[in-house]
Amino acid sequence: MDCSGWDAASWVDQELAGSTFKDERLGRRLRKLLVQMAGAVGAPLPLACQDWANTKAAYRFLSNEAVSEAEILAGHFRSTRSRVTAADGLILVLQDTTEFSYQRARPERIGVLTTAPSRREANGRLRMHTVCGLLMHASLAVTTEGLPLGLAAIKFWTRAKFKGTNALKRQVNPTRVPIEAKESIRWLENMRQATALLGDPAWLVHIGDRENDIYEFFCAAQTMGTHFLVRTCVDRLAGDGRHTIADEMGEVAVQGLHRVEVAGEDGKASQASVELRYRRIHVRPPIGKQKRYPALDLTVIHAQERCKPEGRAAIDWKLITDLPVRSPKEAVEKLGWYARRWQIELFHKILKSGCRAEEARLRTAERLVNLLALFCILSWRLFWLTMVNRAAPDASPQLALTKGEVHARPDGRPPRQPLAADNALQLPDPDRPARWLPRPCLRSAAW
Repeated sequence: MDCSGWDAASWVDQELAGSTFKDERLGRRLRKLLVQMAGAVGAPLPLACQDWANTKAAYRFLSNEAVSEAEILAGHFRSTRSRVTAADGLILVLQDTTEFSYQRARPERIGVLTTAPSRREANGRLRMHTVCGLLMHASLAVTTEGLPLGLAAIKFWTRAKFKGTNALKRQVNPTRVPIEAKESIRWLENMRQATALLGDPAWLVHIGDRENDIYEFFCAAQTMGTHFLVRTCVDRLAGDGRHTIADEMGEVAVQGLHRVEVAGEDGKASQASVELRYRRIHVRPPIGKQKRYPALDLTVIHAQERCKPEGRAAIDWKLITDLPVRSPKEAVEKLGWYARRWQIELFHKILKSGCRAEEARLRTAERLVNLLALFCILSWRLFWLTMVNRAAPDASPQLALTKGEVHARPDGRPPRQPLAADNALQLPDPDRPARWLPRPCLRSAAW
């Protein structure tokens, strides 16, 4: 008996209970396809589906015009909301963007990512070629302890033509361009979608890297009554507008020290002493947008390593948040929350290395997006199983596995029934190990 199908069926049914397909047949096909893919994570679709009939049905499902990533992920989003509602404390909503690149004979059917150098011409100039692929911006909800609760928002898109940022800056000041006309609008859209889905915005903290240092994002968060914690890269106007944030932070004395363990480029861990500075600052919008957006009172946190280390870059974090920071303990707490941002990078790594999303052979952007949506559910499940095991290694396996999974044999056959007392096998050596021990029928994944 192949255990992979019924192993996944239980959690798949729970995860997709809120699916919203108008055609029930599409909902049944989604469940069946996800179960098949869960039994062969990282395998091509034909191998996961096992036979041509199921493989053809999977291709038809992915190419169906009535199927989109919204319908595929609807059930997962609702399950995420249920897990968030059951969780205690603040929820961190991690945002980040990743790219999926593909090689196709007709790249225009997928779209453009960027341009990259391919080879050098006889005159010494680099010859550029177009890289085709898709972009994905996701919001992952996690607890402050790092347990991933699921995706709360997602956006896929592609470009008809790549326009380099530096080339655009030579033509127009990016601060004068409305946020609605930029790809950066994705940060605001995901925040709005995640906040609307999860509810109770005061208990959400949206976390992003330096690409998320967007003044419109700060204003939108304040309007929605939610919170943010972003690594800043822009030295904004502050106070009366005659100086900047850096000028004010330069006047702040060291308010605490924090020791952290850091891994160098050689993989060796070392201790680093970080100086903490923080201040509540009146931050002004960019000059070109002061008529549209108000000034905000925000907290700026600087964490800088005291001594220059050898073999790695020095720690230098500059964070900005609407949350108050009144003590070094609260500053360290915010640093810990921002460090959780790395988990969405791990989620993307599971997508690409575990599910092998970039090895898909589908020929159009629409089909690839539907397949990536399925991979997102599988990647979350793998990530959740990993983090549950780390957070509670002594917990009952039935927290994550069914009874069938707990007692399944490695070869997929049903577990053996215990022998009756009068027929029990007598071993001459009591220390001799048993011939077979039940193990969870679960593929381990290490990255």
